[in-house]
Amino acid sequence: MSLTPWDRVKIARGKNRPTAMFYIEHIFDDFFELHGDRHFKDDGAIIGGIAQIANRPVTVIGQQKGRSTKENIFRNFGMPYPEGYRKALRLMEQAQKFHRPVICFVDTSGAYCGIGAEERGQGEAIARNLLEMSALTVPVLSIIIGEGGSGGALALAVANEVWMLENSMYSILSPEGFASILWKDGKRAKEAAQVMKITARDLKALGIIDKIVGEKELLTPQTSDVVISKMRKGIVRFLKSYDGKSGEEIASERYDRFRKY
Repeated sequence: MSLTPWDRVKIARGKNRPTAMFYIEHIFDDFFELHGDRHFKDDGAIIGGIAQIANRPVTVIGQQKGRSTKENIFRNFGMPYPEGYRKALRLMEQAQKFHRPVICFVDTSGAYCGIGAEERGQGEAIARNLLEMSALTVPVLSIIIGEGGSGGALALAVANEVWMLENSMYSILSPEGFASILWKDGKRAKEAAQVMKITARDLKALGIIDKIVGEKELLTPQTSDVVISKMRKGIVRFLKSYDGKSGEEIASERYDRFRKY
């Protein structure tokens, strides 16, 4: 039976869906986590550090959701504060300095919009990431593994290639928010999901993403072996495709990718 867009939204939000840390631990070797934005604090909603894949050093960054109530409070339900985005940018700048490719895992309903986040410059932090990521001279790959919501997702997705898991979503805002704005009725979220074009298949057809990673069954940590293998092989191929290219060529390709919209 084919899944509707709303079905895929619910799957993308599933509590047992593998998180960014799960993919990092199972795809890469020797992950060493780095903390803090050097300005305010360490944001638990963003994880990142240095790892290896096929004997290549890379920087990996992800938006991390929690499993338990306690962990979700620590991770702020995967909604980063500005210091999370500043931590991510610090790691990207470090990656550029040491010529390491950047791999991002996107999974957030959106950036946190509380008073503290606004006081500390949430909008500026996201905008700064968009600006600086566009000019990085190392390859950048972003993979949407669950929810990809609004600028909170885009702040880690200005990449040379953007991939989506088959049952993930990528949108300007949630279907509930869309329905509330357009029809003044958040209960019409299912209808909104149908018209928003937020599924991997829709976005691949529109040229917004570059690749869909298939899911043959309901994806959980226990059923993820095939997806893990696909992603690992795909990441290695992605990295090899940039061998021999100059930093200027890499940045120019990323610029041209987004300019075509």
